Amino acid sequence: MKKYQLELKESAEEMKTKGAIDPEYYKKFDVKRGLRNEDGSGVLVGLTKIGDVHGYILDEGETVPVDGRLRYRGIDIKELVRGFQSENRFGFEETAYLLLMGRLPDKDELESFSRMLGEKRDLPEGFTEKMILEAPSNNIMNKLARSVLVAYSYDENPEDYSIGNVLRQLIDLIARFPVFVSYGLQAKQHYHGNKSLYIHTPLPEDSTAECVLKLTRPDSSYTRLEAELLDLMLVLHAEHGGGNNSAFSVHVVSSADTDTFSAIAAAVGSLKGTKHGGANIKVKNMMDDISRNVSDWKDDDEVAAYLEKILNKEVFDQAGLIYGMGHAVYTLSDPRAVLLSEKVKELAEEKGWKDEFALYKKVAELSPKIFKKVKGSDKTIAPNVDFYSGFVYRMLGIPEDLYTPLFAVARIAGWSAHRIEEMINGGRIIRPAYKHIREEELSYIPIKERK
Repeated sequence: MKKYQLELKESAEEMKTKGAIDPEYYKKFDVKRGLRNEDGSGVLVGLTKIGDVHGYILDEGETVPVDGRLRYRGIDIKELVRGFQSENRFGFEETAYLLLMGRLPDKDELESFSRMLGEKRDLPEGFTEKMILEAPSNNIMNKLARSVLVAYSYDENPEDYSIGNVLRQLIDLIARFPVFVSYGLQAKQHYHGNKSLYIHTPLPEDSTAECVLKLTRPDSSYTRLEAELLDLMLVLHAEHGGGNNSAFSVHVVSSADTDTFSAIAAAVGSLKGTKHGGANIKVKNMMDDISRNVSDWKDDDEVAAYLEKILNKEVFDQAGLIYGMGHAVYTLSDPRAVLLSEKVKELAEEKGWKDEFALYKKVAELSPKIFKKVKGSDKTIAPNVDFYSGFVYRMLGIPEDLYTPLFAVARIAGWSAHRIEEMINGGRIIRPAYKHIREEELSYIPIKERK
């Protein structure tokens, strides 16, 4: 076994050496690495009517920072949130309907849609026992992807690609994602953490946020404010344009003319990546490190000095990054972070976490100044939604294992809209070009002559 492992290690090193491509080739052939332009903006590869992400203005080739704007089907996220909050309602179900159908539901439509989601949360007979509990995963995102793929086998018409049938499948998945991840958490905690197993039955009258809190907590209890804040998190994470990695994955896989479950499972795999869905965990770990190493959280100079050490790769993970600050599109502000911070303050006061919240605000305030000092850059940065989301989950008592899965519970609404949009408008398989750059040609060598 040790010899085998040594051979694998040597093979891996050989692969790295032979597989490496000289970075100069990327410049020579103007390769859009990461499908990004030289200025960091995304390469235009598609059109969408679903989500509009706006963070800057181009004026004669110069980037002009502006307050961020996010629209779902043309409606500003701030108007959407303040609309349902002013009426003391949960908003995720309304948001999912809006993303799917392209318009806001009336009262009867919203009640019908919410009831349908609630009634579809019950998993097929034997699914929980055979597909979740009998094969517990150490990572809930992998369990979620498996649950999505297995749902194909329980679907009454999995290969019917008509829009009506695909819509039915997607609504089924939107309804079941909270159950998939909640039961996946219980299975992991029980089989990998030796904790008690709690399998609560979802109630059809509960909102998605209430369903998550009930299924993940041993006593199923929660406060109204807790449910409102989790609901807001789901709304803010439901959609972010067609260019984000997971939504683009839906477009790519759907363009190959495959089934709904394969397309959504691909998106789950994308979101699992730490560069996409795991950023809030990085923020949480960084803030834990700051809170341990800064003795006076109210001292601007001490906090600033430690942030400078983080950027200089002297402390924390030595990556030189202040996680949760800055965004690929937003400049002056991330509208999701603005909305979230307002509600986070309420829960921090209710939970007795005012000092921790004040530290978050201070880091957000000081980071741009420290970034400019250390990097010598005038780039405008502000907190993004991930800066606060981990703190929210922590106050809600949600384990770290569920941070990214809850992102998926929200984003399945946007993914669903993008799958339908690709099916209606795509028509061609997405196939970008890769240029072959190996210069020398090799001849086949008979095996007896190889060294």
